[in-house]
Amino acid sequence: MAASTTATFLSTLARATASLSSSTMPSGGGAKAVRFLPTQTTSRGRRAVLSAPRAAASGTEKAAASDKGGKSKDERVVKVHSIEEFDGALQAAKNRLVVVEFAASDSEGSSQMYPTMVQLSRTCGDVDFLLVMGDESEATRELCRREGVAQVPHFNFYKGAEKVHEEEATIGPERLAGDVLYYGDSHSAVVQLHSREDVEALIDEHRGEEGKLVVLDVGLKHCGPCVKVYPTVVKLSRSMAETTVFARMNGDENDSCIQFLRDMDVVEVPTFVFIRDGKIVGRYVGSGKGELVGEILRYNGVRVTY
Repeated sequence: MAASTTATFLSTLARATASLSSSTMPSGGGAKAVRFLPTQTTSRGRRAVLSAPRAAASGTEKAAASDKGGKSKDERVVKVHSIEEFDGALQAAKNRLVVVEFAASDSEGSSQMYPTMVQLSRTCGDVDFLLVMGDESEATRELCRREGVAQVPHFNFYKGAEKVHEEEATIGPERLAGDVLYYGDSHSAVVQLHSREDVEALIDEHRGEEGKLVVLDVGLKHCGPCVKVYPTVVKLSRSMAETTVFARMNGDENDSCIQFLRDMDVVEVPTFVFIRDGKIVGRYVGSGKGELVGEILRYNGVRVTY
């Protein structure tokens, strides 16, 4: 089994109720960070003080305007210009996931990431997307300061008007897409579990000879390997629907989940628990996609050789 980076569950329990922190993890495709509060490094290496407010007319905004000569009807990235507009958008979203890109007009990284935001906005109808140009005005600077944004591109994820995750400048398109799926999943075949009772009900539903193999994906809200492997879980939930039920629980979501994972002796995440006819028949710890598929096939009675 290939070694994989895992987050330690027990060490995270003590921080489960603490304020959210950054989860920056290089993905190999990110651009260099650009600081713009209070100064900004341009593409030519000069440092320019952003003094008088000005409308951004390059970089990310050019990317937005270049799509079919203007904003296309299916582009759902909404640009906000003030704290009031920002807070209003979060309140209007209610419990929908809101993904916010904080950008700057002269940031190469912002320009590179914005097309990914546009594409995701077209394919993820259950997620809201916002764009904040940090160097547009004093109002957007103040918004960036309030949200703790010091360099761009920077992505914050909100649910119920509360920040649930953030990524800084080294994020790449693949990681952003994975984050959107992980934190906004409400449309896939993966069953979302929020308590011990949810787990027990799912297990009872699939008891007996006709019951399916239950694959329980146990993770944490801020776990890079959990995010990395989740797109594979979603794909498998669709392709193996006839034989296997996939479910997910975030161990740090609430006290019930925390206690349940303790009772299950889960000490690292991601952990995949395999349940057949009400009994735990095995588990896999790690984020290796090939190994995970092999284990699922094995517990479905398919002979697998490594």
